Amino acid sequence: MIVAVSRETAPGERRVALVPETVAKLVKSGATVRVAKGAGERAAFPDGFYAQAGASIVDDPAALVSDADVVVGVGRPDPALLAKLKPGAAVVGFLAPLGDPAYVDAIAKSGATAFAMEMIPRITRAQSMDALSSQNNIAGYKAVLIAATYLPKFFPMLTTAAGTIPPAKVLVLGAGVSGLQAIATARRLGAVVTGYDVRAAAREQVQSLGAAFLEFDVGDAEGSGGYAKELTAEQAEAQKRFMVENIGKNDVVITTALVPGKKAPVLVTDDAVAAMAPGSVIVDLAAEAGGNCTQTVRDEIATSVNGVTIVGTTNLPSTMPYHASQLFSRNVFALLSPMVEDGAFAPDFDDEVVKGACIARDGAAKVGA
Repeated sequence: MIVAVSRETAPGERRVALVPETVAKLVKSGATVRVAKGAGERAAFPDGFYAQAGASIVDDPAALVSDADVVVGVGRPDPALLAKLKPGAAVVGFLAPLGDPAYVDAIAKSGATAFAMEMIPRITRAQSMDALSSQNNIAGYKAVLIAATYLPKFFPMLTTAAGTIPPAKVLVLGAGVSGLQAIATARRLGAVVTGYDVRAAAREQVQSLGAAFLEFDVGDAEGSGGYAKELTAEQAEAQKRFMVENIGKNDVVITTALVPGKKAPVLVTDDAVAAMAPGSVIVDLAAEAGGNCTQTVRDEIATSVNGVTIVGTTNLPSTMPYHASQLFSRNVFALLSPMVEDGAFAPDFDDEVVKGACIARDGAAKVGA
């Protein structure tokens, strides 16, 4: 089996799909691994580390992938790279297929077999493959550090000779993986933290981290796979009104609410931003999907008319590329390992995980199949 590791081409992407640790495991299992020259440099994995792990460093894109069985990347492969693949070669990465049928059709027509990491079923057996969770953990952690950087206040309570400084108040909207990590990190920094989620099961998880849970009953809005489902128009409107008052009580608001394949729900309205004190900070982890805040500007740091800083930075895992790459690489290895039989790449398309992750095969789109 020949595995090729591509160099990421998306602007600002610093991660690499496989790190030397994982490459060594693949080589030990009998695979041939090729790595694009410089693929890991932005994540602090120089070419020499890959060579020591047993990989070949390749500068020519055609030579990298022309006879590869599997091409692994973090994001969508470059179209020029797809054109160089042999028929039936597999592509693995974050392919963002939901809501973009044209892309899925294009990758199917290329002849590639495509596995989207975000489509891996959220079942116990697939936890080690769950790249969404591994990367969202990083995003939640980094969101709090960003908030602490922009907030013109201490996070913890301080008692000094000049008097006592009260702790910052942090509200985390959405208690998925990124939200729970944000809660835990803000707590470690000494803030008073409150969490909120429309899913009933989130209450216990939030409280287990020592945070308060913001009470507002919209009914249980848990969808498939543990994700939140889209609220009705009436539920969403009631939620917005409730948020205005509670958001205004906090120094920091971190929003993480996403519905797979949909525009991010609006949780922080103009009125909610206006209710916050000058110097407050909003970090919107849903900026890539339109944002949970009405004043979020993707990939920019905005300031509201009343002096609230609104952070719309996307792809936070890429700002910590070493560990983000390491975790993603382990997820990929966990996905690929069961697909190898007698040294050959032989995925079982009847397997629940393989079937769920596969979005294109034999020239046809498989999303939702």
